[in-house]
Amino acid sequence: MSMKSKALAEEGTPIYVTRFDGVRVPATDYHPVWLDNLADDVTIEGSAMNGVAQGAEAVRSIVTRIRALYDSQEFNFAGPYGENGFLEDYTAWVGGEAVGNVVLVARNDAGQAQHIVANYRPRKTLLLLSRLIGEHFAGTPYGEHFATSAPE
Repeated sequence: MSMKSKALAEEGTPIYVTRFDGVRVPATDYHPVWLDNLADDVTIEGSAMNGVAQGAEAVRSIVTRIRALYDSQEFNFAGPYGENGFLEDYTAWVGGEAVGNVVLVARNDAGQAQHIVANYRPRKTLLLLSRLIGEHFAGTPYGEHFATSAPE
């Protein structure tokens, strides 16, 4: 949470973010509704992944698993970015370790999420997250995109 957001939250003023569908909600109630509006050929890539995964089922499975690994999550920003973009900036905790993430979602002409890029930091926690995802998806086509405990 940014210093300004933290100060507002401490004053009792709720922090609001704008969802992918344009609705403003308190940050504590935020859910990535773009997950419910994926193009059939949507792609996802990011710093915790090798390569690009494609397809609505793949993206939904991967993002749902990532979110399940979060102990908690605090949004700094969620809202429109440019003409066809949507941006999320948040901090999550995985195994007690903080990890920041900036997610850029590009929309297609139909308004669906077409391409998602997620940039986690710091590296130590993004590697932990990648290994946990890789272990979960081991033996599946999605598993090849994530780190494993085995030496590479």
